[in-house]
Amino acid sequence: MDLSQIKLVVTDLDGTLLNSNHKASPLFFEQFKLLKSHNILFVAASGRPYYSIIKKLNPIKNDTIIVAENGGIVVAQDKLLLSTPMDKKSLLDMESVINSNDQIHPIYCTKSKAYFSDTSSEDHIKALIEYYPKFSVIKSINDIKEDIIKIAIYNSEDSEKHIYPLFKKFETEYKIKISGKYFLDISDNLANKGHAIQMLQNTYNISADETLIFGDYNNDIEMLKLATYSFAMENAHENVLKIANYKTKSNDNYGVEFILEALIKSKS
Repeated sequence: MDLSQIKLVVTDLDGTLLNSNHKASPLFFEQFKLLKSHNILFVAASGRPYYSIIKKLNPIKNDTIIVAENGGIVVAQDKLLLSTPMDKKSLLDMESVINSNDQIHPIYCTKSKAYFSDTSSEDHIKALIEYYPKFSVIKSINDIKEDIIKIAIYNSEDSEKHIYPLFKKFETEYKIKISGKYFLDISDNLANKGHAIQMLQNTYNISADETLIFGDYNNDIEMLKLATYSFAMENAHENVLKIANYKTKSNDNYGVEFILEALIKSKS
């Protein structure tokens, strides 16, 4: 495996770059300085909103390209490069499905903040603010005046088992993605990480052979297909393990940093 030609590094956050405490390691921030010295572009691509990503990567936020909301928003140096809001035609139908099941909890995501339903308990809000620290509580989706970029739906047991079957019928109109054990994300069909990364590859004239990508869940699949050096985390969903060309250690065992060390050595 020759990483010496890599010009672009892309990583998911939760379950990938971040450990189980939702933190990036001091080692990664040291490695980032070396990546920058070799003129390697770094992209953080997450289902998290923009404001949550820059909070997690605050020391390097000005030198990081942010792909937020699963590709619905792309920002570089405070410049908005891409915004893909949801079509509103079926949002009320989706809200009816959400309201019919008290075991699922919606987060309506806009560029500036998230909106939680007033039926969400304090315990559920506490679980969600790790990902969505800026939020308001609403009675109905009609209370939201901004463009909705994504609807994240949370279930405290298993998103694949308890959420996906309810929303599968919307797959012809929207991108429906299981993005974590407890989350399912709904967005415009073009609002995915693959579309965002392909735009960046085209913008910076970077090929698949010059791209290194890390991921762990189904919302990473489109972007993993764009890199010759695609890595699934050891803790990845089985679908990701099948699609990635390589595997690395788990997020709690510095799987991203392990490969970045090899990349840095290849540049020496």
